[in-house]
Amino acid sequence: MNVENGVHDAHYYVPAPSRWPVVGAIALFFLGLGAAFSINQMSIGNWSLLFGFAILLWMLFGWFGDVIRESESGSYGQQVDYSFRWGMSWFIFSEIMFFAAFFGALFYTRLISVPELGFFSDTQSLLWPQFHSDWPLATGPKTSSYQTMAAMGLPAINTAILLTSGATLTWAHWALINEKRGQLSAGLGITVLLGTLFLSLQMYEYHHAWSELHLTLSSGAYGATFYLLTGFHGMHVLVGTLILAVMWFRVQKGHFTPQHHFGFEAAAWYWHFVDVVWLLLFILVYWL
Repeated sequence: MNVENGVHDAHYYVPAPSRWPVVGAIALFFLGLGAAFSINQMSIGNWSLLFGFAILLWMLFGWFGDVIRESESGSYGQQVDYSFRWGMSWFIFSEIMFFAAFFGALFYTRLISVPELGFFSDTQSLLWPQFHSDWPLATGPKTSSYQTMAAMGLPAINTAILLTSGATLTWAHWALINEKRGQLSAGLGITVLLGTLFLSLQMYEYHHAWSELHLTLSSGAYGATFYLLTGFHGMHVLVGTLILAVMWFRVQKGHFTPQHHFGFEAAAWYWHFVDVVWLLLFILVYWL
């Protein structure tokens, strides 16, 4: 029974026992086992990884499908909706802390460790003859020379793509609230295409950086922070694109109403978070 004026439901929906957590644990077991075997160059490692990923995909489709069916059947009340919103909020907060750790490493290296290394006059003799306390460090004792990524070009284009995708997603959200299903489908579809285009251009950018600029993960602190920050962000764009693609398929099936569409909202929250992180990346990694 629902109570008006913001009071929670008298009854909280409790789903039936599920097999999916056990299936997920089995998938993680084979993934961990495969990773260990692969590191030790054992051929069975690749097969274990493949088997683990297959089980993981089965779990994701099955578990998410159960949740979607429960939602569409009307099993979830207002209190469950509150729980979902708090859960998604804390999840995004954990993602903020995840990226904050890498941004913190970047700031520590640029603003503290490198300037401190250049503070002493005999640093060059202690480290290597060509050392200069300028960011980025162009060379190192075991690092071949490389070029840094410029902000203009592909990074600027990708920034425009992600900003546009945020606008098209907001356009789709507005259409959902106003019951314009055609516009909702078009806005979501365009957003998914823009996310796919972003990932394609980032792959091309990585190839350019690796083969022509000689910028690799072993290119000192700059190479490590560049690939870790942009790589993890790209992984989040991939996940967000897949989530939005699922939302698009659900829209085609007639899911979501102006009153009940938290699945769509959660995907939008996640995508806007990804947009904000990229803006910080563009400014702090590419531009400054």
